[in-house]
Amino acid sequence: MNAGANSLDKVRSIARPSLHEELVERLQEMIVDGTLAAGEKVPERALCEKLGVSRTPMREALKVLAAEGLLVLEPSRGARVRSLTMAELEEVFPLMGAFEALAGELACRHITPVQLRRVREQHARMLECYAVRDLGGYFHHNQRIHELILEASGNATLGTMYRSLAVRVRRARYLANMDERRWSEAVDEHERMLEALDARDGERLASILRQHLANKFATVRAWVESQSV
Repeated sequence: MNAGANSLDKVRSIARPSLHEELVERLQEMIVDGTLAAGEKVPERALCEKLGVSRTPMREALKVLAAEGLLVLEPSRGARVRSLTMAELEEVFPLMGAFEALAGELACRHITPVQLRRVREQHARMLECYAVRDLGGYFHHNQRIHELILEASGNATLGTMYRSLAVRVRRARYLANMDERRWSEAVDEHERMLEALDARDGERLASILRQHLANKFATVRAWVESQSV
């Protein structure tokens, strides 16, 4: 049994109503958080047993993840977790910065009071996690804020393009843990995002979001370079 299969002990089984979507999402999470490590062969049989699914939906989900650039499908050998490269990240992060900037502009035009309240709620929870240095919780609420801004943009095409790349950014960001200085800066950037959204200042929010992604990339780049020393 390989290390990947041994790390599946705490994985929960999947409820049936949204099998395909939940299966894809669960596998994404496992790649993002390193449960399935870069370069590792995906233990299909062990995963099917742990998640309570058959081989057919598992293989369909693996095809989706391969299309997203998270896996490599090898003929007669199954799927392997794709390694991140600096060249890929140099392409992805600027695109995500552009997508987030546009989402911010559109959200300032279209966001409803209910949607704004949800952003504020996630922001408050994110700050609670920051106060106790709960990095996992912080990342969860952080990501949810960006998703809510995207939803508030009201642009389905933008959402599709954004989500096709977002998981790769999340994966890189999760691997490259922030130091205290960068974490404090990121929190400040989120404070300014909320202020701009409250003011419906699309140009300002777009600028903050673009810089936020650039700063994330700088953190990831520093981590990647440190691994190659």
